[in-house]
Amino acid sequence: MASDHDLLWRRCAHLGRVLLPVVDQEAWRQARRHEHLGAWGINIVEGERLIEVFAALAAHAVAIDTSVSAAELDVLPLSAVADAATGKRDFELLAGLPDTFADGRDELAVKVFRLYAYRGGQYSLQLIRLGTELRRALTVLAERSRMPSPTCGHVFFWAAAAGLSSDHGDQMS
Repeated sequence: MASDHDLLWRRCAHLGRVLLPVVDQEAWRQARRHEHLGAWGINIVEGERLIEVFAALAAHAVAIDTSVSAAELDVLPLSAVADAATGKRDFELLAGLPDTFADGRDELAVKVFRLYAYRGGQYSLQLIRLGTELRRALTVLAERSRMPSPTCGHVFFWAAAAGLSSDHGDQMS
């Protein structure tokens, strides 16, 4: 059985994976994001995967900072995740991660993020740009919501309503 810390990471990773598809329910948003990534010289597939892991890292950092468990991740406000995406230093987002990852994709994406963070220069600039793109996506969802302060739980609900596949990262047992 996985520890709560591992479950927390899995739920954060799942949030990252469903975030962009939920935002892209308005198809033009994906085209605009692809334009931004292209203009910045970022490969679209790599850039979107880094945005996904950035979302997971930001949510995880806020959850750790506020002592939110995997079961309580649903109550985490999107605004707090957005603030972490652009307000926390790269190394702060990497603190407190699990020692091992159940999903090799997550492990690889975190390693790429870590490499970008420690290489500095243009790579740090790319992370700043990706963080801004993540914040934009979270802001879009917050503005689209009928709720005054939407949470991570709302993103999971919207993803399920859109028929986006659930995966092991969003299961609590």
